[in-house]
Amino acid sequence: MAVGDVEIRTLDHDDHTAIDAAARILNAAFADRRPAPWSTYAAARAEVLDVLAPDAICRAAFDQDGRMLGWIAGAPDYGGNVWELHPLAVHPDAQRRGVGRALVTDFERQVAARGGVTILLGADDEEGMTTLGNVDLYPNVCEHIAHVRNLRNHPFEFYQKCGFAIVGVVPDANGVGKPDILMAKRVLPVQSDHS
Repeated sequence: MAVGDVEIRTLDHDDHTAIDAAARILNAAFADRRPAPWSTYAAARAEVLDVLAPDAICRAAFDQDGRMLGWIAGAPDYGGNVWELHPLAVHPDAQRRGVGRALVTDFERQVAARGGVTILLGADDEEGMTTLGNVDLYPNVCEHIAHVRNLRNHPFEFYQKCGFAIVGVVPDANGVGKPDILMAKRVLPVQSDHS
């Protein structure tokens, strides 16, 4: 499938070159986060291999020269009705060029084609990048969610632009004052040509 100047295709578990590229992208895309979730190549490669499960979706975006720009993965839950998007990684040199949005759009199509109706993701705030981080969210968790603001380029706004909504938060998921922001989006089922 081609999206603009980007071709998106399934990441093959036998394509060691692509797995290597995906690991390097994952490492580079999150290198500025503290703590960096995939701070070593080995940790990033293990994550790539982990998401290549038989029932999962793992898709990668390539430029016209065949260079991988980013990738996305997800696995089914709730009997396949819900798919967890994890992770989405775009190489820093390719960010803000529509690659992430193209991967999310493609992922939505893949989920819908498998009968999924909702995509769920967690967007951790371990660095106080939003008004949900570095504060005690109890007892008025919903009030904090209703007034969330982005302080330092947290990705939740990217996902909102892709149609996701904040549906909750797990306070202290990553330690005190380090929540996981839960986001979801409904996807429409793929229509057959006979409808």
